[in-house]
Amino acid sequence: MPKVLISDKMDPKAAQIFRERGVEVDEITGKTPDELKAMIGQYDGLAIRSSTKVTKDILEAATNLKVVGRAGIGVDNVDIPAASAKGVVVMNTPFGNSITTAEHAIALMFALARDLPEADRSTQAGKWEKNRFMGVEVTGKTLGLIGAGNIGSIVADRALGLKMKVVAYDPFLTEERAIELGVQKVTLDELLARADFITLHTPLTDQTRNILSAENLAKTKKGVRIINCARGGLIDEAALKQGLDSGHIGGAALDVFVTEPAKESPLFGTPNFISTPHLGASTTEAQVNVAIQVAEQMADYLVSGGVTNALNMPSLTAEEAPKLKPYMSLAEKLGSLVGQLAHGAIDRISIHMEGAAAELNPKPLTSAVLKGFLGTQTDTVNMVNAPLLARERGMEVREIRTEREGDYHTLLRVSVRTADGERSVAGTLFGDQAARLVELFGIKVEADLTGAMLYVVNEDAPGFIGRLGTTLGEAGVNIGTFHLGRRQAGGEAVLLLSVDQPVTAELLATVKALPGVKTAMGLRF
Repeated sequence: MPKVLISDKMDPKAAQIFRERGVEVDEITGKTPDELKAMIGQYDGLAIRSSTKVTKDILEAATNLKVVGRAGIGVDNVDIPAASAKGVVVMNTPFGNSITTAEHAIALMFALARDLPEADRSTQAGKWEKNRFMGVEVTGKTLGLIGAGNIGSIVADRALGLKMKVVAYDPFLTEERAIELGVQKVTLDELLARADFITLHTPLTDQTRNILSAENLAKTKKGVRIINCARGGLIDEAALKQGLDSGHIGGAALDVFVTEPAKESPLFGTPNFISTPHLGASTTEAQVNVAIQVAEQMADYLVSGGVTNALNMPSLTAEEAPKLKPYMSLAEKLGSLVGQLAHGAIDRISIHMEGAAAELNPKPLTSAVLKGFLGTQTDTVNMVNAPLLARERGMEVREIRTEREGDYHTLLRVSVRTADGERSVAGTLFGDQAARLVELFGIKVEADLTGAMLYVVNEDAPGFIGRLGTTLGEAGVNIGTFHLGRRQAGGEAVLLLSVDQPVTAELLATVKALPGVKTAMGLRF
């Protein structure tokens, strides 16, 4: 009989589910790392929340461990690479807190609209300052939604019920999905100009970091009220304080901060500022939901081998895994590449499998492409939930298999349909193992996809490569590999460079200023 340890305080229903599914369970919480290390060897599964740190040291002592289940989204307390190396599956419950977080955002919106915390403090101090607290109605106001995924769509539904107008900015939001949600799809600049309230529901990625920067906050309507229950780092906190002090921003409510726990912040004490200690998931119902979900997922895996919401394992049979592993790495990289380069709403993604690739199980390859593609915009995607997330975003997913060989013995092509037309990338395996990019938006290239890379589209002209090399050298950036492709002499050329240093915004601005440069972007794999 499999045996599981619940090492953090969890709803009793979790242990009940384990026992009902034929899994022996011990509930032992509050142990030190050394105590946990001494006892972990006897368990097949470890169910945790945020307190237990599943380190490499703990994993090395976990000689029988097969699965770690996190009741919640964040897995910062689990060494996933070490778990993968040990063959331990790491699961989370990415959707268990959605309603709770959405409701917290709505609660903070009301608190801002009626200045509830300050009114409470004043009244309990015996002041009865009835004329001081003049609030605003939310009815008829415009709510700007930055991020219209799982949580954002719930917020939109609740806001529409409050008779608000909802505009949404989300690169993945299609017109069809916007109509289904009852929101208007807009650009970020249009949202900033129109919204009376702005709420953020997007993960923290390179694309969303400081999405409400000083520059963007200056574009907002005077008196705007801003709510963030998503991730710290989406808002420039210093610029937010300046906006509150100047009166341009009418109010702000943060449940998340750049540094947590936020024991101190320049925002504390600022007029019209409300803060809560990351309470987005803190309801009884949410904690029950994630406890039930993690127990069900872990029991399914230990008893029948079913895999749900795994962060480091696809849905694969033991026989398929060795053969599919290099293909899945290629597929994920191609998905990530097209996700980083293709802009605007994407309503269709196609995965073409040619030659030897067409003979493989297509589902893991499709999931790997979607994981790479969606991973550029969300931090909760994995091999199992990627197809679900794609469907929720209204994306059509096509699988196309062609068994005849073309220029390559085996080929994967990933195509997306955008407002600007079809965009595609293609790759192959060298020696059945090494992933290699062979085509980029119709231009033949040969490139590895690894680490930090610089992508440049330029006019093919003498001297450009030398100028680019000099620019990178002066910036202290070392080139690892250099790949060049072009459609025709004197036409448009593409450069892909792997670099040893991060591609910063300052470096991109310098490269973009070079004569002949049409596009410059930083990529990461």
